[in-house]
Amino acid sequence: MLIAQLSDLHVRPRGIPAARVVETNMLVERALAAVAALNPRPDVVVVSGDVTECGRPEEYRMAAELFRRHLTMPVFVVPGNHDRREHFRAGLGHMPGVTKHPDFVQYAVDDYPVRLVMLDSVVPEAGHGLLCDRRLAFLDETLGADPHKPTMLVLHHPPMLTGAAGMDGIFLRNTTALGALLERHPQVERILTGHHHRSIVGRLGHAIVIVAPAVVHQTELNLLGGRPDQLVLEPPAYHLHLHLPESGIATHTAFVERFPGPYPFLVDDDYPGYPARGGKA
Repeated sequence: MLIAQLSDLHVRPRGIPAARVVETNMLVERALAAVAALNPRPDVVVVSGDVTECGRPEEYRMAAELFRRHLTMPVFVVPGNHDRREHFRAGLGHMPGVTKHPDFVQYAVDDYPVRLVMLDSVVPEAGHGLLCDRRLAFLDETLGADPHKPTMLVLHHPPMLTGAAGMDGIFLRNTTALGALLERHPQVERILTGHHHRSIVGRLGHAIVIVAPAVVHQTELNLLGGRPDQLVLEPPAYHLHLHLPESGIATHTAFVERFPGPYPFLVDDDYPGYPARGGKA
């Protein structure tokens, strides 16, 4: 099974850049086109939040148009702190699972070798995330329904600290409670998130936490720094999660842009990785 994870699209109304400088709609369209052209084709696409910049109805209309234009495989979405849940559910309610829960955007995807549990970590009018008691109860019940299938959780806010000072102020607040819940569910192998606009890997209990880069702008690398976070126009990227039955899940970073190449690996005769040739050691 091949899962493409896109994160932090920050779609805007037509013709309006994000943060005054980033043409996010153009960058999102390029990312969707790149995913659509992949060979092999992903079985599914997951979008780990911040589908829009401000949660406006016209932004969701634009996002839905872009998804329809480029992607033919199933697309599963969750909201982020830039989204507004009520407009998210209204504008993307035609997408699988979005309105399945009466109050939150959370649901399970059971049709593939890897189970996906999509979670809503949004706190209205706040940048940080939270899984309240009701959302944790949903997760506990959902995981208990299929305890043996390899499972990934998909939510927006990373449940760990990263050393990026600004972003660590708006991570998932009740990480301890989530970690305690996961102790009862060892089938959860990965937690896929976004939010930080950088590729980061960590852990919560036994589960590996993977933070996806953004398909638009990135956050400046600012480890243990005291300066405010700023955006940078580093290359947009996304993650591909490949499940191999014999070995489990491997995650690859793919860049939206094209670069020179590919070129064959040509090496000299004295390359030490070759067996001895013609008497040479």
